[in-house]
Amino acid sequence: MNNFKLKIGALLASTAMMVAVSCSDEFLEVPPVGQLAEAQLSSLAGLDASLIAAYSQVNGRGNRLGSPSNWVWGSIRGGEANKGTDPGDFSTINPIQRFENNAAGGEMGSKYTVCYEGIARANNVLRLLTKAGSDVTDADKVRLSSQARFLRAHYYFELARDYNQTPYIDETVDYGSGLEEVKNDKSLWPFIEADFEYAAANLPATQPQVGRVNQWAAKAYLAKVYLYQKKFAEAKTLFTDVIENGVTSNGLKYDLVPYYDDMFRGANDNHEESVWAYQSAAGTGSVLNANPEFDLNFPYNTGPSGPGNCCGFFQPSFTFVNAFRTANGLPLLDKSYNSPANEVKNDFGIASGAPFTPDAGPLDPRLDHTVGRRGIPYLDWQDHPGNAWIRNEANGGPYSPKKYVYARSEQGSFQDNSSWTPGYTGINFMIIRFADVLLMAAEAEIETGGLEKAREYVNRVRTRAINSKIMRADGTMAANYVINTYDAPWTNADTARLAVRHERLLELGMEGHRFYDLQRWGTAQAELDFYFAYDAVKLPAPLGGSKYTDKYKWVPIPQNQIDLQPDILIQNPGF
Repeated sequence: MNNFKLKIGALLASTAMMVAVSCSDEFLEVPPVGQLAEAQLSSLAGLDASLIAAYSQVNGRGNRLGSPSNWVWGSIRGGEANKGTDPGDFSTINPIQRFENNAAGGEMGSKYTVCYEGIARANNVLRLLTKAGSDVTDADKVRLSSQARFLRAHYYFELARDYNQTPYIDETVDYGSGLEEVKNDKSLWPFIEADFEYAAANLPATQPQVGRVNQWAAKAYLAKVYLYQKKFAEAKTLFTDVIENGVTSNGLKYDLVPYYDDMFRGANDNHEESVWAYQSAAGTGSVLNANPEFDLNFPYNTGPSGPGNCCGFFQPSFTFVNAFRTANGLPLLDKSYNSPANEVKNDFGIASGAPFTPDAGPLDPRLDHTVGRRGIPYLDWQDHPGNAWIRNEANGGPYSPKKYVYARSEQGSFQDNSSWTPGYTGINFMIIRFADVLLMAAEAEIETGGLEKAREYVNRVRTRAINSKIMRADGTMAANYVINTYDAPWTNADTARLAVRHERLLELGMEGHRFYDLQRWGTAQAELDFYFAYDAVKLPAPLGGSKYTDKYKWVPIPQNQIDLQPDILIQNPGF
């Protein structure tokens, strides 16, 4: 456990009082609970504590739909998973997965309030820097401001992807001095770019505490922002620099972790693939310093023979699982994987304990690093027992999530058992990892004519997958893993796009990226129609009649915010 994780946990209670928060969970109407004298806050110690408070907000502080894991907004909306569990539990997610949510829905403000709290904390640092004490050097000011602006850009990036245009608040505007009049009539992207550009220009290559962001994380994030705006040439230049020269905050050359599952193990946190991760810690006295948004997302009723023991949420979809089918070691880019000939055999509808023969067809091994399937080893716990670990199969299907789940060997070290459920971990969540960078770079290469460079990047990712087959204790493969690289030259941009986009699904599945990818590619309608046509037949109770329309490209501005600022905030179209 690194020092920065401990520092966040130790200072959280004090910074809650130290930071003069300008935007609360109600955004406009709740003033700060308490604050120290400005002289104390503007000292070097006060400024650093205020910055740590801005970092600590990244994981959502217990708001399960507010963190950058985006398990609902990215993965469930993207068709990688459904809510799962019982239909009445956390039922506010039900209309989100069906694309029936409205502006007054219970979760519409989850990401909004978390991000504005983070923005307020980052702005507080920048505001205090203008009145910095005599113990704060010019170098300190640059060090602190570049981190604060990185964090502020991150929070606005999350808002822009979900809500499109929201009020832009910087350090010059505060509660009671114009904040109430700020409209959401401007694009957030120029402000996001400016902050990441400043961070990339001023952050150091490495940091004394690995949890702090560095210049390479800023460059990678800025390149991602360019990609979202289709500035492909600018993105390509930055991605190339990051791939060739980038290092982690603790000085490791960016690379892929050799074995796929090792990047999700706590003992390997801050490894060479981690471009930026929020620092999670177990045993600090507060589960909010762990992964507080994943407490529900474990197999159900596992007892001592499995992790979490609650609650059966976030179940991988049938379509997502089928997408890992291969032919001659390559994905089925024609989308034939949902056909009866290619769909992955599962135990759906088969009673617990009844005989079941697992799928024998060729599969990408990343499936079994991502999804718990009956008869396949579930980390180091046991073979997944099927619907004995499924709470309500008719509402969620036969599969369990697997990424960011703690192993048996991690109990008591990277697993926090101090709360109502043991489903809290000290495993860092990677907001950007190097495989993501490689695949985004491949996109930029395709759009600028570099098809063969794109193939090189994709094959680098696939080579790691080839070397990540799950083996049983007797030395045999857990399933029929058949995966190869793309060996024929790429000469057609459309085919190359299909390959890269499918690779992102396989490599980054269940990590919160999918809906945002579909959104920026303009393929959400076709892909979600395809998903519902298959999964809604399997799960008619939760998904029957579901239909995506372009209205749901954006989350509505929360109705309570519209009510607080009538004639100021503009609602997204259709809501």
